[in-house]
Amino acid sequence: MAVLEILTYPDTRLSDPALPVTDFNRSLVQLVVDLQETMLVGPGAVGIAAPQVGVAQRVAIVDVSPVLEGDRNRKPKSSRNGRLVLINPEIVERDGEVTGREGCLSVPDYTGNVLRADAIRVQASNELGESREYHCHGFESRAIQHEIDHLDGKLFLDRVMSPRELFRRKAYK
Repeated sequence: MAVLEILTYPDTRLSDPALPVTDFNRSLVQLVVDLQETMLVGPGAVGIAAPQVGVAQRVAIVDVSPVLEGDRNRKPKSSRNGRLVLINPEIVERDGEVTGREGCLSVPDYTGNVLRADAIRVQASNELGESREYHCHGFESRAIQHEIDHLDGKLFLDRVMSPRELFRRKAYK
Protein backbone atom coordinates (compact mmCIF):
# COMPACT_ATOMS: atom_id res chain seq x y z
CA MET A 1 0.00 0.00 0.00
CA ALA A 2 1.10 3.53 -0.69
CA VAL A 3 -0.13 6.96 0.27
CA LEU A 4 -0.08 8.93 -2.96
CA GLU A 5 0.57 12.65 -3.39
CA ILE A 6 -2.60 14.69 -3.84
CA LEU A 7 -2.51 17.24 -6.66
CA THR A 8 -3.79 20.63 -5.55
CA TYR A 9 -5.34 23.56 -7.37
CA PRO A 10 -4.12 25.20 -9.63
CA ASP A 11 -2.35 22.07 -11.00
CA THR A 12 -3.60 21.92 -14.60
CA ARG A 13 -3.76 18.11 -14.56
CA LEU A 14 -6.88 18.43 -12.41
CA SER A 15 -8.75 19.87 -15.40
CA ASP A 16 -7.93 16.99 -17.75
CA PRO A 17 -10.77 14.51 -18.30
CA ALA A 18 -9.86 10.95 -17.29
CA LEU A 19 -9.81 8.05 -19.72
CA PRO A 20 -12.12 5.04 -19.38
CA VAL A 21 -10.65 1.95 -17.75
CA THR A 22 -10.39 -0.92 -20.22
CA ASP A 23 -8.07 -3.34 -18.39
CA PHE A 24 -9.30 -4.82 -15.12
CA ASN A 25 -6.01 -6.21 -13.86
CA ARG A 26 -3.69 -6.27 -10.84
CA SER A 27 -2.44 -2.74 -11.42
CA LEU A 28 -6.04 -1.47 -11.26
CA VAL A 29 -6.62 -3.36 -8.01
CA GLN A 30 -3.40 -1.83 -6.63
CA LEU A 31 -4.53 1.65 -7.69
CA VAL A 32 -7.78 1.14 -5.77
CA VAL A 33 -5.83 0.00 -2.68
CA ASP A 34 -3.54 3.03 -2.92
CA LEU A 35 -6.45 5.42 -3.42
CA GLN A 36 -8.18 3.97 -0.35
CA GLU A 37 -5.03 4.38 1.73
CA THR A 38 -4.58 7.96 0.50
CA MET A 39 -8.22 8.82 1.23
CA LEU A 40 -7.98 7.47 4.77
CA VAL A 41 -5.12 9.81 5.68
CA GLY A 42 -6.95 12.83 4.29
CA PRO A 43 -8.66 14.92 6.95
CA GLY A 44 -12.36 14.07 6.86
CA ALA A 45 -12.15 12.65 3.33
CA VAL A 46 -15.15 10.65 2.11
CA GLY A 47 -14.02 10.28 -1.49
CA ILE A 48 -11.10 10.38 -3.86
CA ALA A 49 -10.65 10.11 -7.62
CA ALA A 50 -7.63 8.87 -9.55
CA PRO A 51 -7.03 12.23 -11.30
CA GLN A 52 -6.40 13.77 -7.87
CA VAL A 53 -3.24 11.67 -7.63
CA GLY A 54 -2.18 12.25 -11.24
CA VAL A 55 -3.70 9.07 -12.69
CA ALA A 56 -5.92 9.89 -15.67
CA GLN A 57 -8.30 6.93 -15.29
CA ARG A 58 -12.01 6.93 -14.46
CA VAL A 59 -11.60 5.43 -10.99
CA ALA A 60 -13.09 6.83 -7.77
CA ILE A 61 -13.88 5.69 -4.25
CA VAL A 62 -16.68 7.05 -2.07
CA ASP A 63 -17.41 5.98 1.50
CA VAL A 64 -19.74 8.06 3.64
CA SER A 65 -20.47 5.30 6.14
CA PRO A 66 -19.70 6.29 9.73
CA VAL A 67 -16.59 4.77 11.28
CA LEU A 68 -18.12 4.84 14.75
CA GLU A 69 -21.59 5.62 16.04
CA GLY A 70 -21.79 9.39 16.36
CA ASP A 71 -19.03 9.87 13.78
CA ARG A 72 -18.79 13.40 12.37
CA ASN A 73 -19.34 12.01 8.85
CA ARG A 74 -22.75 10.70 9.85
CA LYS A 75 -25.33 12.62 7.83
CA PRO A 76 -29.07 12.32 8.39
CA LYS A 77 -31.34 11.51 5.46
CA SER A 78 -28.52 10.08 3.37
CA SER A 79 -28.10 6.67 1.81
CA ARG A 80 -25.09 4.64 2.90
CA ASN A 81 -24.08 1.97 0.45
CA GLY A 82 -20.74 1.50 2.22
CA ARG A 83 -17.44 1.74 0.42
CA LEU A 84 -18.10 2.21 -3.28
CA VAL A 85 -15.42 1.57 -5.86
CA LEU A 86 -16.65 3.35 -8.98
CA ILE A 87 -14.90 2.52 -12.22
CA ASN A 88 -16.21 4.21 -15.36
CA PRO A 89 -19.20 5.56 -13.40
CA GLU A 90 -22.17 7.05 -15.20
CA ILE A 91 -25.10 8.85 -13.64
CA VAL A 92 -28.17 7.49 -15.39
CA GLU A 93 -30.85 9.25 -13.38
CA ARG A 94 -31.05 12.46 -11.33
CA ASP A 95 -33.81 13.75 -9.09
CA GLY A 96 -34.26 17.00 -7.17
CA GLU A 97 -31.76 19.72 -6.44
CA VAL A 98 -30.15 20.80 -3.22
CA THR A 99 -27.39 23.24 -2.31
CA GLY A 100 -24.69 22.07 0.06
CA ARG A 101 -21.19 22.91 1.26
CA GLU A 102 -18.34 21.00 -0.33
CA GLY A 103 -14.63 20.75 0.32
CA CYS A 104 -11.92 18.85 -1.49
CA LEU A 105 -8.52 17.30 -0.85
CA SER A 106 -7.32 19.09 -3.99
CA VAL A 107 -8.59 22.48 -2.77
CA PRO A 108 -7.47 22.30 0.85
CA ASP A 109 -7.99 25.95 1.80
CA TYR A 110 -11.60 26.52 0.68
CA THR A 111 -15.13 25.18 0.79
CA GLY A 112 -18.09 26.34 -1.26
CA ASN A 113 -21.81 26.01 -1.79
CA VAL A 114 -22.67 23.87 -4.80
CA LEU A 115 -26.02 22.91 -6.35
CA ARG A 116 -26.28 19.14 -6.98
CA ALA A 117 -28.95 16.53 -7.63
CA ASP A 118 -30.39 15.29 -4.34
CA ALA A 119 -30.78 11.71 -5.59
CA ILE A 120 -29.00 9.79 -8.32
CA ARG A 121 -28.83 6.36 -9.84
CA VAL A 122 -25.29 5.53 -10.88
CA GLN A 123 -23.91 2.60 -12.86
CA ALA A 124 -20.27 1.61 -12.52
CA SER A 125 -17.95 -1.36 -12.42
CA ASN A 126 -15.95 -2.45 -9.41
CA GLU A 127 -12.24 -3.25 -9.54
CA LEU A 128 -13.02 -6.81 -10.72
CA GLY A 129 -15.01 -5.51 -13.69
CA GLU A 130 -18.38 -6.48 -12.20
CA SER A 131 -21.19 -4.11 -13.15
CA ARG A 132 -23.04 -2.44 -10.27
CA GLU A 133 -25.91 -0.01 -9.87
CA TYR A 134 -26.46 2.20 -6.83
CA HIS A 135 -29.37 4.38 -5.76
CA CYS A 136 -28.02 7.24 -3.66
CA HIS A 137 -29.42 10.32 -2.02
CA GLY A 138 -28.32 13.09 0.29
CA PHE A 139 -24.66 13.36 1.22
CA GLU A 140 -23.71 10.11 -0.55
CA SER A 141 -25.23 11.40 -3.78
CA ARG A 142 -23.31 14.68 -3.40
CA ALA A 143 -20.02 12.87 -2.76
CA ILE A 144 -20.43 10.66 -5.84
CA GLN A 145 -21.25 13.65 -8.06
CA HIS A 146 -18.20 15.47 -6.68
CA GLU A 147 -15.89 12.54 -7.51
CA ILE A 148 -17.39 12.09 -10.99
CA ASP A 149 -16.67 15.77 -11.58
CA HIS A 150 -12.98 15.01 -10.91
CA LEU A 151 -13.15 12.30 -13.59
CA ASP A 152 -14.57 14.92 -15.98
CA GLY A 153 -11.81 17.43 -15.18
CA LYS A 154 -13.94 19.65 -12.94
CA LEU A 155 -13.47 20.90 -9.39
CA PHE A 156 -16.18 22.11 -7.04
CA LEU A 157 -14.73 25.58 -7.72
CA ASP A 158 -16.19 25.28 -11.23
CA ARG A 159 -19.65 24.82 -9.71
CA VAL A 160 -19.65 27.30 -6.82
CA MET A 161 -22.84 29.30 -7.12
CA SER A 162 -21.15 32.71 -6.80
CA PRO A 163 -17.89 34.16 -5.47
CA ARG A 164 -19.74 34.99 -2.24
CA GLU A 165 -20.40 31.26 -1.82
CA LEU A 166 -16.68 30.41 -1.51
CA PHE A 167 -15.32 30.27 2.05
CA ARG A 168 -11.86 29.96 3.59
CA ARG A 169 -11.70 26.57 5.31
CA LYS A 170 -11.49 26.40 9.04
CA ALA A 171 -8.40 24.66 10.38
CA TYR A 172 -8.68 20.90 10.79
CA LYS A 173 -8.48 19.61 14.34
